[in-house]
Amino acid sequence: MKNKKLKRQSFMQSVLVLMLSQVLVKILGLVYKLYLTNREGFGDKGNAIYSSGFQIYALFLTISSVGIPGAIAKLVSEHIAIGDYKGAHKIFKIALVTFGLISFLCSSILFLGANYIANNFLQIPEAELTLVALSPSIFLVAISCVIKGYFNGMENLKVTANAQTLEQFFKTVLSVILVEFIAVVSGTDTVVMAAGANLATTLATFLCFFYLYRYYRVMKKEISYEIKNSINYKPTRIRKTLKQILSVSIPMSMGAIIGTINKNVDSMTVVRGLKKFLSEEQAKIQYGILSGKVDTLVTLPMSFNMAFATALVPTISSAKATGDIETGKKRISFSLLITILIGLPCMALMIIFAEQILKLLFPNATSRKLYLSNKLFKYYIYCIRTNY
Repeated sequence: MKNKKLKRQSFMQSVLVLMLSQVLVKILGLVYKLYLTNREGFGDKGNAIYSSGFQIYALFLTISSVGIPGAIAKLVSEHIAIGDYKGAHKIFKIALVTFGLISFLCSSILFLGANYIANNFLQIPEAELTLVALSPSIFLVAISCVIKGYFNGMENLKVTANAQTLEQFFKTVLSVILVEFIAVVSGTDTVVMAAGANLATTLATFLCFFYLYRYYRVMKKEISYEIKNSINYKPTRIRKTLKQILSVSIPMSMGAIIGTINKNVDSMTVVRGLKKFLSEEQAKIQYGILSGKVDTLVTLPMSFNMAFATALVPTISSAKATGDIETGKKRISFSLLITILIGLPCMALMIIFAEQILKLLFPNATSRKLYLSNKLFKYYIYCIRTNY
């Protein structure tokens, strides 16, 4: 039986699929955040422990994997646009080995250095367990990002959409199950509950990786067929291909790395600074308000423009490779317009109705905490308004 060619998605199909996925991911993420914040025994202190460990994890994750999907998608789409499926698959294999090794090193550093990081950098000793629980995720996410980038480059963004939705679904469900189980067993030990919530992240990333691996195996015949019928393939040295991958992925990662460093500065300085005026317990609670409430709500509208950002990479790269520059310009202009039309109203609503939103979502918070959350919420939105 003759193999079918791999199906491609149009730009708008890709955007709609990713946008729907991002909305579902953010809603599910908000659900489990609301559950954790309002859960007796977790609350703001639990958020402080959870978030401080998560920000360190995010920094290692950014170094080892952020920029990979976009970089791989760009390079793969350029090769596929001219019929070079063999060259595209070579990029995929080299990236898989390279970032697999980098991420394994980062996972090992986080696992072995958890105690030192928690006590000396964060000054939140309770975060050690969360760092240990999160460390395997770095390797799993990096490998998953390479697979996502490969299929994104083939303009099959449905795979990425399904993977991230499944990951967030399992993360939400497993967080509730593990935290409730730990609460019963440990008597609502906040430290262990926070570690359990982060362990749910690791389990969810494993299930996401398993889905992507299985999908790749299912599509292996179609991919092999395209490789055999590849045209315009030009053999290149592994070193040259690796240099090409890194030259694209590193610039793409820089913005995310700076943003993650900014979050880590918060995690390392907020508690440390507040301890001069408040007790250590209260300092952690205030940081929990910032990281657990404000951060979660402010980043919610950003899910829409992420769909455009992801879909634009293979589209523009393919257009450039085939000389169709006009199509690329139209896609960029359309994406910017929709992002502005979505972002500005969201910013205005959050500034005007900050207190009402916080009261609705966090009914268990005291009036003093809500007042501070409201001030932080408005200030944070004001600071990042240029992102839209």
